[in-house]
Amino acid sequence: MTDFDPANFANYGPKEFAQLVKSTPDDKIVEVMSGELRGKVLSEVFGRMPTLFRADRAGSTSAVIHWGITGRPDGGTDTYEIVVADGACTVNETPQHDPKLSLTMGPLEFLKIVSGGANPVMMFMTGKLKAKGDLGLAANIANLFDIPKG
Repeated sequence: MTDFDPANFANYGPKEFAQLVKSTPDDKIVEVMSGELRGKVLSEVFGRMPTLFRADRAGSTSAVIHWGITGRPDGGTDTYEIVVADGACTVNETPQHDPKLSLTMGPLEFLKIVSGGANPVMMFMTGKLKAKGDLGLAANIANLFDIPKG
């Protein structure tokens, strides 16, 4: 489990995935995320978000959040949409609604945040994570998901 191989991600639970991200050198993650396996990694991570969503912590939160992951091989950004409404979380690979919050970050920062290996507030303060819109929601977003600790 020491090789950052997206082909095996489906076999990893959240804790194993977090440990994998933590134990993989940053340059290796950047290399994988700038190659042909990037889409598989992003689809796997975003596909898990509804199962990691904590409705008990969300309360009456209703929000559309766009996640922009920069660094695509063609120089572009992949944007995923998370919709939190009625105690549920859904993910769209193509944004369909105006966001209440837009987050933009590089692929390394994204994987560190979703694996519990980075503090989103510190990343915002240091410019590694850009947030536009509801900053209160941005500060609370990690609480809406059961993020494993690597």
